[in-house]
Amino acid sequence: MRKPVLAGNWKMNKTRDEAISFVLQVNDKLPKGIDCIVCAPSIILRDVVKRADNLKIGAQNMCEAEKGAYTGEISPLMLKDTNVEYVILGHSERRTMYNETDETVNLKIKKALEVGLKPILCIGETLEEREAAKTEEVLKRQITLDFKGVSFDDPLDVIVAYEPIWAIGTGKSATSAQAEEACGYIRTVLSSIFGPKFAEEIRILYGGSVNTANIGELASQPDIDGGLVGGASLDSGSFLELCHALKTNRKY
Repeated sequence: MRKPVLAGNWKMNKTRDEAISFVLQVNDKLPKGIDCIVCAPSIILRDVVKRADNLKIGAQNMCEAEKGAYTGEISPLMLKDTNVEYVILGHSERRTMYNETDETVNLKIKKALEVGLKPILCIGETLEEREAAKTEEVLKRQITLDFKGVSFDDPLDVIVAYEPIWAIGTGKSATSAQAEEACGYIRTVLSSIFGPKFAEEIRILYGGSVNTANIGELASQPDIDGGLVGGASLDSGSFLELCHALKTNRKY
C-alpha cells in the first residue's frame, strides 16, 4: 500500500510569523500514516524547518546548478543545508511565467536526487490541449523528457503530481474520473520507462483546485495517492481537514 501524501504549496504567501504560527498550530494534530508536507517560500524555510515536528517541509523551486553566478536563484545545496526534504519542480507557473522547459526540469530532477532532495514533479495539460484530446500525448512527452536519463534508488524518492493547468487557481477541478484516468495513464507511462514494480510503488498526486469538498472523492481513486494543494493549504484548519480526509478516504 502506497503511503498517502498531502502536499501544500504556499506559493508566494505568508510572512515568517504567519508561517511559524501555522506550523505550531498543525504540528500535534496531523494524522499518522500519511505524509503531510508544506512547501514554503525559500526565505522562511529555515524558520519552519526548525519548528516542524510531524510536518515535512519542502521548497517550491531550485536551480539546477550547485553554486555560481546565478543571481536570485536558490542552490540545491542551500536547500539541503536547510534540512528541507522535498522540492517542487516543473510547476506550471514556473513553466509558463518563467519559461522553464522539460530540459531544465530534467536537469533539476537529476541534481535534486544527487544531493538527496526528493522532487515533486508537476505535469499537466492546458485547456486547449485537453479539448484537442492531447492530454495523454502531453503527459507522455513531459514524463519522457523530465525523467530522461534519471535513475532512482527508491521510488519513494520521487512524487509525481498531475496538475492540469486549466484547473490551477481557477476554481475548476477535474472530476475524480478525469483525474483518475490521467493518473492511471501516468502510472502506465512510468511502467514502460522504469518497470511495473517502480510504477506500482511511486506516489502520484492530483493538484488543481483541491479543497475540502472534493478531496474525499479524489482520494478514493486507486491511482491517486493524495493531493498537491494551493490556496486550501494556507489556512491551518483547512490543511488539517484535508490531511484527515485523505487519511480517512484513502483505501488503496
